[in-house]
Amino acid sequence: MSFNLKRSEREPMSEINVTPFVDVMLVLLIIFMVTAPLLTVGVQVDLPETSADTLPEESEPLTLTINSKGEVFIQETKIEFDKLIKKILAVSNNRTDTRIYVRGDKTINYGRVLEVMGKLSGSGFTKVALISEPYKER
Repeated sequence: MSFNLKRSEREPMSEINVTPFVDVMLVLLIIFMVTAPLLTVGVQVDLPETSADTLPEESEPLTLTINSKGEVFIQETKIEFDKLIKKILAVSNNRTDTRIYVRGDKTINYGRVLEVMGKLSGSGFTKVALISEPYKER
């Protein structure tokens, strides 16, 4: 007795179906594209607007934030004003050439922002810049 089986019934299939894999990868790509901008939130401040050009970024910037209450934050950590320079030196590995971005709420007294910037420059930090929102036509 002879069996007449098709070739596909005798040998295992050696092809890989990549369609489900591609579908999963596209869904993950969309999820990461949507969630990535949400990861850089930080301390909420209402920045002033300006028409100045943006500065080129070399690496991860060190951001100092002054909120509407006058509280000072390094990145997202609240810090006492008296301990500001000590903490910044610790974070920047005692390098005074570290670029520091200062974000000041537009409702805060301008003197508070200058007080922080003066303390930074008085301690030897030379690369201190203010951050603002791009100017929007109204």
